[in-house]
Amino acid sequence: MQPRFFHALLTSLPLKATAVTLAIFMLIFPPDLAAQSLTIYSGRSKALVEPLIRKFEKEHGIRMNVRYGSSTQLAVALLEEGRRTPADVFWAQDAGALGAVHRSEMFDKLPDDLLSLLPGRLHNSEGTWIATSGRARVMAYSSTRVDSTRLPDSIFGLTSPEWRGRVGWAPSNGSFQSLLTSMRLLEGDDVILQWLREMRENNTQSYINNSALLQAVAAGEIDIALTNHYYLFRFRETDPRFPVEQTWFAPGDPGNLVNVAGIGMLKNASNRESAFAFMKFLLEEENQLWITREVYEYPVREGVVTQSVHASLRDIQELSPDLDLDDLSDLNRTLDLLRRAGLL
Repeated sequence: MQPRFFHALLTSLPLKATAVTLAIFMLIFPPDLAAQSLTIYSGRSKALVEPLIRKFEKEHGIRMNVRYGSSTQLAVALLEEGRRTPADVFWAQDAGALGAVHRSEMFDKLPDDLLSLLPGRLHNSEGTWIATSGRARVMAYSSTRVDSTRLPDSIFGLTSPEWRGRVGWAPSNGSFQSLLTSMRLLEGDDVILQWLREMRENNTQSYINNSALLQAVAAGEIDIALTNHYYLFRFRETDPRFPVEQTWFAPGDPGNLVNVAGIGMLKNASNRESAFAFMKFLLEEENQLWITREVYEYPVREGVVTQSVHASLRDIQELSPDLDLDDLSDLNRTLDLLRRAGLL
């Protein structure tokens, strides 16, 4: 019996009948099943994942309590709440937020049968979180004004005078800040601070988010944008002739960060079996395909084939620099560099 159905039944009955019905229900359904629920802190936006969460709720008969917010905000909330948190699982938009919770030792080790569903690069080395989908940083460019053969091989080439005033970025955006954190880890703070200053001197244009960047390229305000891969696919949903293309820098370049959305279970989770069931649900082929079709992110399960994105996550990872995604949690120094460069 679904919890919501039972609640509706109780509220429709007279008081005495309600008491009798409740007693009968408790005999048939033990308390642990009657009260079964799962509390999720979701850094994935409600508009994107609510249908998937309600699908799980319907299929498994588990009441889903969801708190939505930015991944960074929810990670901070978890650190502040500590063992008092009501959260069972944390579903984050990026590995940096997962890494922050992991390093505070709030995640529990996941069972091997769950970890074995994914390649080693798609869960952290200590097995406390798994990826649920992947996304790549790309260089988007105007298909009408830019000769693709003249695009730089490295993100550091965007400081060239050839690109003065023609490049856009979103310094206040979380995905850009994750990219910058990875660049810091790979190249060092001094190198990245100098790059930020040179980009600013080269009149790089700032926008509020990735959608605004793609719109600016299409409108002719800029010719190149540093963004995530899936925004172009979303624009093409409504306009197949949207005048923007995208590509990657040379293999291994710091500009090619491949990040993941992922999920971990809190040590004090009150419903561990439901948490594991939800994680496995997210990795089922049908739901991996749904994420890819609806969100245009890369599926993480091997063997899941889709036409929604034009490359596999494994191929994209070959382009990405090699780093521990847990290390992307070191955001404070990134924010400090952005302030020192006058970008925040």
